[in-house]
Amino acid sequence: QVHLRESGGDSVQAGGSLRLSCEVSTETASSNCMGWFRQAPGKEREGVAHIARDQTTTYTDSVKGRFTISQDNAKHAHYLQMNSLKPEDTAMYYCAAGYGVQTHCSGGACSLLPCDQYDYNYWGQGTQVTVSS
Repeated sequence: QVHLRESGGDSVQAGGSLRLSCEVSTETASSNCMGWFRQAPGKEREGVAHIARDQTTTYTDSVKGRFTISQDNAKHAHYLQMNSLKPEDTAMYYCAAGYGVQTHCSGGACSLLPCDQYDYNYWGQGTQVTVSS
């Protein structure tokens, strides 16, 4: 069983910055995907940022240019640097880890699922981010 623990959530003013951390209980170098998700009250959970084993990153459009995901395999951790925060970024933020290959097959050809479509295996408990105007 893999355990994840987030930290770094806080209340900040709009325009401020936060760095979320996700500690993983096992090595992260073999993970296929690491990701950050968020869920605001009354809204569905959405993927915010993902990092693949080859360090390819993807972001949801609303955070591009403001958020940066990174991974430190030596520390078994990944991070979400959030700059220029907006009130609409207010949510519970969850980190997730994906171990195991997942593929999409069509017409006899199979390819790796990109991380923003990956079905993550392990989740943290969440850390609250509140941005006030």
